[in-house]
Amino acid sequence: MLYIVVALKPEAQAFVDKYKLIKTKLANFTLFYNDEIMLIISGLGVENSTQATQTLINHYDITDDDIYLNIGICGANEDYEIGELLEIGKIEYDFETINLQSQSKKTITCLDKEETRNTKPIVDMESFGFYDAVIHSPAIKNYHILKVVSDHFEPNKVTKELTKSLVFNVIDDINLILNKKADF
Repeated sequence: MLYIVVALKPEAQAFVDKYKLIKTKLANFTLFYNDEIMLIISGLGVENSTQATQTLINHYDITDDDIYLNIGICGANEDYEIGELLEIGKIEYDFETINLQSQSKKTITCLDKEETRNTKPIVDMESFGFYDAVIHSPAIKNYHILKVVSDHFEPNKVTKELTKSLVFNVIDDINLILNKKADF
């Protein structure tokens, strides 16, 4: 099973449309699913991301074949193109740097509010919350954080339509990355 945690409905909508996911509720969260995917919408922020991810962990049996994925938009400096899919290898949060199981050298800084200044190369608001939940569940062997660059520190320019489009445009690339990881 692929368990996906997104912050926003437009991020989810790309998967809902492509995979014809069915809408339901799980605890206080909106969940979309089919036979192969469970996708939960966390809402913005570290705490919401932690709670949504933990809700998935608590409600479903974890197998060695399961993949946990945090996917969503992020702000980035102009070294990255709008729409570029980034595999995250490190998270900076609360003055700590955490190495993930990814070989990627890309570091995301997880912030508690939207960033409008170019102070870090890549930023989001949920990655640490997802990580914090999966790392405390020893049964989860396979987890990834992938982000799509939505803006160059201009979050006010990011629309629902743009968000859905950006995620939809990289779904095939996401599948390639996940399939490559599953082959190891």
